Amino acid sequence: MEERDFYDERPEKKQATLNCPHCHQPAEYELTWLVRTKKRNLPPRADERDRARFAKARSYMIRKDDLMACKNLRCRKRFEISGVQSVVFTD
Repeated sequence: MEERDFYDERPEKKQATLNCPHCHQPAEYELTWLVRTKKRNLPPRADERDRARFAKARSYMIRKDDLMACKNLRCRKRFEISGVQSVVFTD
């Protein structure tokens, strides 16, 4: 079994305040996350090894955006998002 069989997936958008490293202007950006919520029950085709992995599984979010474009009209440069975690556990 794959890890994806243990989770329900849905995209979600969250607001974050980021500073552009080029012009140093703070702004609100909408970051895209993939939310993986642990299923209530294990799929029926699971064996003992899958049961052990399912017991350790936790719900989490993965950040999908790596680059953002600055909202300052004079700058508009793309910058890497480094101040926001890429994986967040939600349990």
